[in-house]
Amino acid sequence: MHFSIPDTQELNEGNGSTFIGYNIHINGIFHCTVRYKQLHNLNEQLKKGFGNEAVPAFPPKKLLPLTGAQLEERRVQLEKYIQTIGQDSRLVTSELIIGFLLSAQQETTCEKKQDINLDIYTMNNYQIPVWVSSFDRTEQVLATAFKYINLPLEYLDYFSLYLVKKDNSGEIIVLRKLLDFESPYISHKLQRDANKIVLRKSYWNTNYDFELMNDPIALNLLYVQTVTEVEKGWIFTSREIKSRLTSLQVSLAKREYIEIAQSLKYYGFMQFLPCFCDYPKPETKVLIAIGNQELSMRIPGTGQMVKEGSFKVTRMRCWRITATHNKQDMAANSRCSTNSSLELSFEYLMSKDKLQWITISSEQAILMSVCLQSLVDELLLNRNGVKKKYLPGTRSSWSYMKRDGSSQLISIDDVSLDNKIDDTQEGNYEESFSIKKLQEKFSSVSFKNGREFIENHAFECIGDDDL
Repeated sequence: MHFSIPDTQELNEGNGSTFIGYNIHINGIFHCTVRYKQLHNLNEQLKKGFGNEAVPAFPPKKLLPLTGAQLEERRVQLEKYIQTIGQDSRLVTSELIIGFLLSAQQETTCEKKQDINLDIYTMNNYQIPVWVSSFDRTEQVLATAFKYINLPLEYLDYFSLYLVKKDNSGEIIVLRKLLDFESPYISHKLQRDANKIVLRKSYWNTNYDFELMNDPIALNLLYVQTVTEVEKGWIFTSREIKSRLTSLQVSLAKREYIEIAQSLKYYGFMQFLPCFCDYPKPETKVLIAIGNQELSMRIPGTGQMVKEGSFKVTRMRCWRITATHNKQDMAANSRCSTNSSLELSFEYLMSKDKLQWITISSEQAILMSVCLQSLVDELLLNRNGVKKKYLPGTRSSWSYMKRDGSSQLISIDDVSLDNKIDDTQEGNYEESFSIKKLQEKFSSVSFKNGREFIENHAFECIGDDDL
């Protein structure tokens, strides 16, 4: 996940005094505002639960009021702290972090806990009305939707909830995937440009399709998503294949429809809006799609001419997100999305001894990065014979400190069937290469300290025989 604290704000404590709130953005979207003492309390609990060595250094307390320069220094330090936590799968998926972020979102928005009707949609616009709590986290809402449509909970990890919108032309744009530290109701309310919460599959390996197609409800979900993506042109078809698919659609031959679609270009890919890339030359307009262990790039030409190329995920050594924030605009819009110019840069192994940075400029750069990370995670798990990554539950008495200093217990209700893999299975995939190990091999490449780079543990060197 991509954490940032791009700015701060001065808030009233209610008794006439003020305090500094730090605005936390996750995956490019404003999530919550917290005080220093709340993050300090979180840090103390993390050290007790996971040990001092597992937790990054926390900015020290100051006895005197902070100057403007000291405040900015603390903001940067807190941002680095929470970014480091975001790169540790054991910490960021813990009950404590999930509960803290969920509670902070609730407190920031001043939402009251109440039962509400929340509409969830499938890709073909079928409405799933669910009765949930306004505080329910994403997994709980997803499970409620499963029960409404009679889909077994064993398939819970194959689907996710997404925020989507339609542009003026009616094109569907996926904004982001909802995660388990947030309330779908609150997040949908906060993100003003989100039209709907949509249920769609959230895996990359198309072999999972065959397991899901054994269940009639799961089969139907896969089918309506596939039909929509064919109709939108996200999956490429010839005139002959399109005619054949239409015939299968008329006869409701859902399994056969999906099996044909699986053989088509861009099946199982996430498509993105047109953007710009500095490869093969600066300011090249491109169409990006991610799936099948690659980032695909299409360069539109004259007429219907399109140049295509692909970058294998296993040859991306690392990548990073950079954002140029407009502080004035952000101050006015801090409760919605960040007003930023976003870039996704990845270092690619072009040949045996040649690494090259490639940069994509897109408002969806963070979503691209999230897709790359989830693709890599799934790839590593598949290599080790594990279907899905389940972190063992750490049941402890965690608490959330509110802004006024009072505390409440964090309670995360588990809706999963059980812990499907044990501690020895989880996270024990071998890291073949690392940035530090490769510094000597590629001595001409400079590295910066910190978490600016997202290291790709699926990176594979190539030899002469591979060229």
